[in-house]
Amino acid sequence: MFKTAVALVTGGASGLGRATAERFAKAGARVVVCDLKTSKGEEVSKELGSNTVFVPVDVTSEVDVTNALKVAKDKFGRLDVAVNCAGTAVAFKTYNFNKKLPHKLEDFARVLTVNTVGTFNVVRLSAGLMGENEPNVDGQRGVIVNTASVAAYDGQIGQAAYSASKGAVVGMTLPIARDLSTHGIRVVTIAPGLFDTPMLQSLPDKVRAFLAKTVPFPQRLGNPDEYAQLVESIVNNPLLNGETIRLDGALRMMP
Repeated sequence: MFKTAVALVTGGASGLGRATAERFAKAGARVVVCDLKTSKGEEVSKELGSNTVFVPVDVTSEVDVTNALKVAKDKFGRLDVAVNCAGTAVAFKTYNFNKKLPHKLEDFARVLTVNTVGTFNVVRLSAGLMGENEPNVDGQRGVIVNTASVAAYDGQIGQAAYSASKGAVVGMTLPIARDLSTHGIRVVTIAPGLFDTPMLQSLPDKVRAFLAKTVPFPQRLGNPDEYAQLVESIVNNPLLNGETIRLDGALRMMP
């Protein structure tokens, strides 16, 4: 299915999303790359070839996501796979006693809105288009892959907002899979560990080297294509459903 799929990838202009879009495109699939209008999405789309189109999308906007799905249907005729990689983060303690400052409520709400609400927005709207597909021999009509984080399970100091948002993605995986099972749409979540993405690339080399050593094996940062490889495996394995898969080299985050 992977090679013939029509896929929509959010956060597709960089990091895990770009690697996923690239893997789809190289396999011969057709891809709708979704990212903010300020991203390099147009440039990425051109690099990946004529079977790829960029659509500016804020995942929290119903109008934006609906428009991206319309492009998928108008240009490629259908939607088989949706991969949610768009996300954001903030690092701040619940209360900073040195500065006598509480975590900003608007920052907490923003992270949950993008990571949790944005993911659900894409899921709920994508499911409608996938439901129009003719089912295969298993009755499958589509696959949705969401991105959580190991922070959903062992978030570090200052990660209350991020961990809460990703924990919610994990928590809604099974009920959404059950909701959509009657129409043959599978839902699986990936919980990545430390990956070599733009977020970590902005850190000093010494910090990156230290983080890499915290991974038991292989003792390095994850390659975004390894995330994309798992997306491919999920799409191709019809029995994977309603589950969250850690992709972290046995990493368990310390406080």
